[in-house]
Amino acid sequence: MDITIGTRSPACLTDIPAPGQADHEQESWQALLTAFANHQLDLPERWAEVFGSLRRGSKENLMVVGQIGQTIDGRIATITGHSKYINGAAGLMHLHRLRALVDAVVVGVGTAIADDPLLTVRLVAGKHPARIVIDPKNRLHADAKIFNADGARRIVITELDQKYPVAAGVEVLRLPTTDGKISPHAILRGLASLGFERILIEGGADTVSRFMQAGCLDRLHVIVAPIIMGSGRAGFSLPAIEHMDQAKRLTVRAHKLDDEVLFDCDLSAQRIVQN
Repeated sequence: MDITIGTRSPACLTDIPAPGQADHEQESWQALLTAFANHQLDLPERWAEVFGSLRRGSKENLMVVGQIGQTIDGRIATITGHSKYINGAAGLMHLHRLRALVDAVVVGVGTAIADDPLLTVRLVAGKHPARIVIDPKNRLHADAKIFNADGARRIVITELDQKYPVAAGVEVLRLPTTDGKISPHAILRGLASLGFERILIEGGADTVSRFMQAGCLDRLHVIVAPIIMGSGRAGFSLPAIEHMDQAKRLTVRAHKLDDEVLFDCDLSAQRIVQN
């Protein structure tokens, strides 16, 4: 299918279930999935504080959450690009829970090439989200795992005039570019037109940073592992600032994930709607 679209509050530290959860926690997780599909149902208390804010967005009927897994010193990979795995079992499980709760998961082409991710839900119960790669210049090979035919929608976002050869069943969403890049606002409008309401921007650092800088994130989940690398690739890539009052100050809740910490950052007040 080919689709063309033109022109600080105190942190609160709480525990959430770790791997090896009991049967009643599996049941409550299934209840959460059911409640996310039916807005009239209450969320299970076990999960409400962590995931309740993702249920619906306040603007454009979209909920957009970014996700970054990093070390204490803010690194997401070594200088060679090796990143498997910075986060432990609990952090990875949280990522899979996020995937299970959204309609679509988005990555940039650099992450798709470097990591060749499946972007599926494997560690918890839930449906695979649609898998979407931003690839304006047709860099990703057709046999990438993101294109595996497993029943989930697979979508490539590329520039208007790009001829993109894809496997059967892969959709192509063509959008305008500026200086070779597709605006996060344009991407969200395009994905909304395809019926997506909850969207996870999973990586990499440049893609998450671009969405955050553009005011396109409602929430940001940063999972910090108890690791100090001292070098490597940074978790965020934002314009340089000269004074601390130019830094982004966030409203954050912290949740313990075994020996890792999830920082749930509320960016909804900074969310920008652009026509």
